[in-house]
Amino acid sequence: MRTGIVIFAHGSPVEAANDAVHAVTAEMSRRTSTAVESAFLECARPTLGDAIERLVKQGIESIVVVPYFLTMGIHLRRDLPRIANELRNIYKHVSITIAEPLDGHPALVDILVERAKQTVDAGKTP
Repeated sequence: MRTGIVIFAHGSPVEAANDAVHAVTAEMSRRTSTAVESAFLECARPTLGDAIERLVKQGIESIVVVPYFLTMGIHLRRDLPRIANELRNIYKHVSITIAEPLDGHPALVDILVERAKQTVDAGKTP
């Protein structure tokens, strides 16, 4: 069974923010040699439905939706499960699962420490 991945972000009217998500998606695809698509909840395209349709057209039968969200807020508690269930009803032969958000991952603290250190080292503090 071929597995694909969807990086699911909120979406922004600021195109550069969406471009950053697409860049992460492209790098993830390169590193994993897996079909990876970006998707957005609002303010940008493609939607989750669009991304899943693209993967299904590539013969993907199992899809992991990876939230590009820090915490388990309302969009991940309410909106994403609702949308995923709607898509499961459309693509009955496709397994659609949802990964955990970024919050709680041990590397997140390391990233925050690194960002703070970079700022201090660059002399950007008052």
